[in-house]
Amino acid sequence: MSLAAIRPADAVMIAFVLLFASLVMIYNDSVVDSGRLLATYLGILFLQLALTALSRRPSNPGGRSGVKEAVLRSFHDIVFPVVAILLVYDTMTELIRGVNPRDIDHLLIRIDYWLLGVYPTVWLERIVNPYLTELLQLSYTSYYFLPLILGVVLKRKGRDAEFNEGLTHIVLCFYLSYVGYILFPALGPRYTMAHLQSVQLQGVALFEGIYDLLNSIEGIKRDAFPSGHTAVTLVVVHLCHRYERRLFRIFLPLAVLLLFSTVYCRYHYVVDVLGGVVLYGITMVSGGWLTKRWTNA
Repeated sequence: MSLAAIRPADAVMIAFVLLFASLVMIYNDSVVDSGRLLATYLGILFLQLALTALSRRPSNPGGRSGVKEAVLRSFHDIVFPVVAILLVYDTMTELIRGVNPRDIDHLLIRIDYWLLGVYPTVWLERIVNPYLTELLQLSYTSYYFLPLILGVVLKRKGRDAEFNEGLTHIVLCFYLSYVGYILFPALGPRYTMAHLQSVQLQGVALFEGIYDLLNSIEGIKRDAFPSGHTAVTLVVVHLCHRYERRLFRIFLPLAVLLLFSTVYCRYHYVVDVLGGVVLYGITMVSGGWLTKRWTNA
């Protein structure tokens, strides 16, 4: 398969999956369930290459074959990136502990205090309110849908060039955040600061269910720094400003609430959010460079 046959987003996926697979093999003795992790990465890699090859076949818009091709391309463009990102994220529990078992929460807590003179999640107890908690938990959860909504909108409008460029940036941001978790493992204040919290977060209707669901899905991943919620959300808002101004006007206030919710709901330290802003900048610069280089290759 030639380089030109692979989209930048596909190349990003392949490169990072190979990186994580290599880490499993290098740290095989310390990575728990290394066989499952390696099988997951190789399975993703195989499907990525197969889908890339199949999607590059000449299209035949008529009849059943045309329908099958449309379904295949939609799966390749929308469904598979989401599934792959989630599967790789699920492996971070074992991979991070096997590669870098030294958590840096104590350092992040000190940086927050040095920056602000308070422990942010404790200080924010003075404004805790069930209705605000409910709103911010819903805002935090919207992170899982914002990239998908943008992708579907661009795809439905047939804006394939913008879709592919946006997909490259979003996929790159997710995988760079996973590398950040490996380099800087941290649990986050919901675990490390719990003994200092005197006010329990309570919502109105959906908060407890969503909070418990996210805890069960995410588990203990040591994924606090940098804040992927911050970085990915900012990337999506940036792309909306570039491609879909109407969507941008909807997403922008939601993004502001989402960033505040990361600290209010005790998922992240303030320095995690700042790290997410830096990751957003790195993603936009490197993603833009990669896209242009690929286009001119």
